[in-house]
Amino acid sequence: MADDFRTTEVGERYAQALFDLALETKTLDAVRADLKSLKAAWIDSADLRRLATSPVISAEDQTKGLVAIATAAKYQATTRNFLGLLAQNGRARDLTAVIAAFEALYAKHAGVVAAEVVSTQALSAAQLKSITTALTQALGKNPEITTRVDPSILGGLKVKVGSKLFDASLKTKLDQMKFALRRA
Repeated sequence: MADDFRTTEVGERYAQALFDLALETKTLDAVRADLKSLKAAWIDSADLRRLATSPVISAEDQTKGLVAIATAAKYQATTRNFLGLLAQNGRARDLTAVIAAFEALYAKHAGVVAAEVVSTQALSAAQLKSITTALTQALGKNPEITTRVDPSILGGLKVKVGSKLFDASLKTKLDQMKFALRRA
């Protein structure tokens, strides 16, 4: 699911428009919080994903649905109107790309380094502190870390910073061994 959040050209254009509007209306942090909430909802809700991506749901119904969700979640008017416009233009399926591109624009604007840590189970406070310290030393900046649990990696960690991925997962190591054995 989190792999759905990749930028596209369309997503970048819409995200740039939203970012510029949020800056202009001085609602940048509120819009960012709304999009973080929407990203979490996307990951958790199959109904939301279906609403935005189903080809059988009309743009009008997608617009009504996304605006209703934004209203119920008490999103900023800028975010709510943007979601309506996105769906109205038949681009609701690009929502994940817009969120990813907006996050990148915000990080660049604020000088923030975003890092995603994927583990097989929830990390303890001590583990998270240790990872944060290691990333701070490696990057020279304080990272903004998001965590995600993915039991399919079997063990270890995956850490993604920007476009770089450090994959120390057990699944990847087993796949590498399987590949090496096939070549031998």
